[in-house]
Order: sequence, then C-alpha cells, then structure tokens
Amino acid sequence: MYQVEASKALLKPRLWARRPLGLRVPRNVVLLGIVSMLTDISAEMVATVLPMYLVFSLGASPLALGAIDGTYRGAAALVQVASGFASDRWRRPKEVAGTGYAMSALGKVALAGAGNTIAGIGAIVAFDRIGKGIRTAPRDALISLSSTKEGLATSFGVHRALDSAGAMLGPLVAFGILLVAPARFDAVFVVSTMFAVLGVAVLFLTVQGRPRRAPAPTEADDAPSFRAAAGLVRDPRFGLLLLAAAGLSVASISDALIYVGLQRKIDFEPAVFPLLFVVTAIAFMALAIPFGQLADRVGRVPVLLAGHAMLFLVYGALLLNGLDYAVLILSLVALGAYFDATEGVMTALAAAVLPERLQASGIGILITVVSIGKLVSSLAFGALWFAIGLEAAVLAFGVALALMLAIAAPLLLRAQRHPLHG
Repeated sequence: MYQVEASKALLKPRLWARRPLGLRVPRNVVLLGIVSMLTDISAEMVATVLPMYLVFSLGASPLALGAIDGTYRGAAALVQVASGFASDRWRRPKEVAGTGYAMSALGKVALAGAGNTIAGIGAIVAFDRIGKGIRTAPRDALISLSSTKEGLATSFGVHRALDSAGAMLGPLVAFGILLVAPARFDAVFVVSTMFAVLGVAVLFLTVQGRPRRAPAPTEADDAPSFRAAAGLVRDPRFGLLLLAAAGLSVASISDALIYVGLQRKIDFEPAVFPLLFVVTAIAFMALAIPFGQLADRVGRVPVLLAGHAMLFLVYGALLLNGLDYAVLILSLVALGAYFDATEGVMTALAAAVLPERLQASGIGILITVVSIGKLVSSLAFGALWFAIGLEAAVLAFGVALALMLAIAAPLLLRAQRHPLHG
C-alpha cells in the first residue's frame, strides 16, 4: 500500500523513469487516475450510504432497494458501445468522457438537492450510472492512446490503483461524516458532489485530449463509420477475445455475492460488512501496479488466466465448514488480486489488438460483453444458491470456471497474436 510519500510521488510522473523498478507511466495516465480517484470517492460515498438512506430515511422495501441496486449496476451497459463509437467518430475522447463525468456530478447535485423520494432516487441513480457508462470506454481509450503498446498493462494498473484508492477512501469519508453528524445523509451527498465536481475540473483543466498515439483529425468522410465499429465483432480475432471474456465473466461469482457468502460462513456482525469492501480495495490498490508490470513483462494472457485462478482460493473458502478470520482476510486479498490481474489486463489485451482509430468502440464492446456476462453470473448463482444451497452453487461455479479457463486460454493466445487493422 502506498504511504503519504508515495502518494505524492504519483503526482510527479517524471520522477518515475528514474526509479529502479523502471515504472514509466505517462503524465496523462496519472492525471486520468486522479480524476477516477476523485470520482470514485464521490461514487462510493453514495453507494455506501444509499441502502441505509433508502431504508431508514425513506422507508424503502427490500423490493425497491433491489430494483434501485439493479438500476445502479445495469444502467451503464446501455450506452457504453454508443459512447465508444462517438469518441472514435468525433476523435474527441476527452470531451465524451467529460460528458459522462459531468452527468455523474449533476446526479450528485440532484441527490443533495432533491433526493427525497424513492422514485426520484431511482431516476437519479439511473442518470448517474448512464454517465458512468458514457465515460468508461473513451477514458480507457485515452489511457491506451497515451501509452506505448509495451506498457499498456502497467498504465492500466496505475490507473486502477488510483481508482481503487478512491473506492477505499469513499466509504471511510462517508462513515466519518455520519459519525460526526449521525443520519445527516444530506451532508454526505453535498461532500460527494464536491469530490465529483473536482474530478470534472481536473479532467478538463489538466488532461491532454489528443495523446501520443491518437489518430490525427481527418475529414468527415475518413472518420470511422458505425459499420467499421460493428465489424470489430465479426473479426475472428476480436470475436475470440470477446468469447473468452464472456465465458470467464459468466463463471466468476460477483464480489457482492461472495461477501454475503463469507458473512454467512463466519457469521460476523452486520456492522462489519462494509469493511470487507475496504479490505478488498486496499489489496486492489497495493497490487494493481505490480500486476500491470508483470503482465507487460511476462505476458498479459498468463496473468489474466492466473488472476481468474485466484478465484479458486475464494471459492475454497466458501466451501469450508469452519472459516476463521485469517482465511477471511486471505480470501479478500485473493479477491483484490483477481481484480488486479483481470480488469485492467483484459482492457490492455484488447487495446493492444484493436486498431487505434477504433480503440474506444472496441473497449466499449468489451466492457458491455463483460457486464452482460456478470449479470448472467449473478442471476445464475443467486438461483443456484436458492435451489441447491451455497456450497453446491459454489462447487458448480468452480467446475464451470475450470472449464472456462481451459477453453479461454487458446482463444486468448490466438487473439493476441495478430492485431486488427481498420
């Protein structure tokens, strides 16, 4: 985990080239990481207190809570492909990403000013998540185009480390506010808005919109067409990568369901539950850069597959009859390592094979496929848990994951051998 001195060093990317570890990350990547960190502090502040606010302040039923949570997780997938294509078509990834960040900031303002009805909260949450969907693909395209192809995984690792720092700090800031001012959810929403606005300001004032590998502006007739973007799916190589990503995501149990399963196994107090997210975020932050560097050095496919194999440790913990706190902590660290070795590395793998003029479109398609796979995974695991019990459901997913890893390995290796041209 970074100490205060290391955190300051993140703001001085030129010093990184002189460090013995050879960590070379462009300034644009670090600035985008800071934007994501500020935005994630804002988002996680709201995500942490929103269930309490809905239940205790607005009297929401479990059905309403579930519907809003589903909206929170699913709305982003609706616009990811469109925003990626718009970014490529207009050659303005910074502006498209900025629109998404600004929408999320406006959503926080709405929560602070008028979030007093369940229906209103649902609409605001959908608006906020659509903003997230708009910004993700063009932001990742900016990271890719700001980096050398040899350092893609390291760049995404640095970005994810800063992003996870925000995911760790957000819940702590929210609970600190509620500790000082109990039940003052409006204060949480106001502070969350301030962080979101600051993130937007950093993006527009400091991030370079046309990085080193960005295609030069062209005439409208030469801009990427929707047909070209859609053609990425039909290309056998990118199709293989998408197929592998979909299969692996379907066989991966979501972190929220893992947390609930661990709580059932060890039966700790509900008040401790939010700390599970914090421990995972700490592990994510500490390991993101090392895993990114490792992927660039030894290969992205081996690291990606090893990351998914980390889930076997978590699945094993869920199968134990007696789960102690040491195994719980190990499981949470393994979960953080899984995220480090898969999320940014998968995006780096895709960015390396995608043509530069269609980076955001391809990344948007990949993110959408993974999101749909995770949705299917959550529904399937929840149904199996209800029908045959937790242990049997985990065992079924463990077998499915082993099968998917065996299938995905040759697909991913074949996909990375030959870059697409478009």
